[in-house]
Amino acid sequence: MPDTPDILGAVLATDPARRVRAVGDLYRLLLNREQVFPATAPAALVLARLLDDPRTLAEGRWERRAGRRSLRAELLNWLASFADIARLDVEDGVGAAQDLAAARAARPILHDRIADFCDDDDPLVREAALAATALLLADPALASSVPRYAPAVREVLAVSADSYYRWIARERLAAWGKDVIGLVTAEDERRAALGRAGELAEDPFGGQEQEQEQAIRWLEEQPEDTAAPERLGRRREDRTTPRSASSQESAPEPPVVAPGSEAGYCGPWRIAREEERAEWTFTPYVGVGPLHFGMTLEEITRVLGEGPAVSSYSHHGEDQQLNYADFTESGIRALFHDNRLGCVAADALTGPQVRLDAAPLTGCAPSQVEDWLVHRTTRPGSLAYSVAGDPVFADLCLAIRSQRAGDVVLTRPLFLLHAWLDLWHALPSEEWNCS
Repeated sequence: MPDTPDILGAVLATDPARRVRAVGDLYRLLLNREQVFPATAPAALVLARLLDDPRTLAEGRWERRAGRRSLRAELLNWLASFADIARLDVEDGVGAAQDLAAARAARPILHDRIADFCDDDDPLVREAALAATALLLADPALASSVPRYAPAVREVLAVSADSYYRWIARERLAAWGKDVIGLVTAEDERRAALGRAGELAEDPFGGQEQEQEQAIRWLEEQPEDTAAPERLGRRREDRTTPRSASSQESAPEPPVVAPGSEAGYCGPWRIAREEERAEWTFTPYVGVGPLHFGMTLEEITRVLGEGPAVSSYSHHGEDQQLNYADFTESGIRALFHDNRLGCVAADALTGPQVRLDAAPLTGCAPSQVEDWLVHRTTRPGSLAYSVAGDPVFADLCLAIRSQRAGDVVLTRPLFLLHAWLDLWHALPSEEWNCS
């Protein structure tokens, strides 16, 4: 596991994949589970000093947000998440008192470093800087700066395509005693309109064909919400904690792995036994097992120690794009976008046993895995279904497909980046044939 100096050193690496992994490690190791650690506040101060480095202008796709943006914008987003946690209390489980005190003490310094970017020409940098600033102003020592930034928070963040920024605007303006009734109403109307259009677009029997086509066009015209499925900040009004079982409803038991085939069986539906499967762990938004999202095929080959048995490419003029690569010894399919890893599928029969909170996800009865994940999910509306009936959990960036094993079906989990949640359009036709 990388140390903090190694992570900070890799943030400005020339290799795009190293930068992506470094930013992912900032979240995974320094803000993990909405906590601050001894190294978190010092790291925040270092990152703030890197913001004006020309190398932060490099653009990429980052694990925690949809779309492309500069490294500078993504570092500001990390600093906003840091400021979000620093507003909480030790009783909220955000870390030791001395670590939280260090995080709060860093806020005035961070504010001074970030302020210059609130008027940046890049709208994504400007929004991220305003988001971080608005959250830093929770520090009583910075209260005198609120009148300066409140108008921009309303004019920029409150109308952003990013739902997290809009929430920051509503929450902070309300805390500053500003009228937010119109913003709350607009957000409710936005959600209702998206819900109605989504239902109509997905239900061919719910209305006239012309109405359905209009709903589809309207949805396509809406700006993409670039916020990650689950952002930090325990006090969000639109976030709920994992629902607990009522007295009448007990939590479902964790899934149980299907027993492997008998020793010596070599038929086409042979299921690997437990001791034959590699043990991997899934970290949402970061990767699965030894694989990190954003890797190239060469990096995956080196990590797995095997070359792909099958590789599929598509041609766009003179450009060649890698679609997917099958690694039969490891039992996985790696799927790519712009030649970077964006999705990993674990083969139900031979793939690694991937666990989430110690529960197995590979080679289980689909209904057991779905029930367990539905109970565990952390956000209302995070569960959707693909056109093939596969459950897709947006808050985890996880889909559970079914794969045939003789007369039974077993789980073939797909570990995704946010941009892959629309399985029908994201997955190649070959993946749909794995059934």
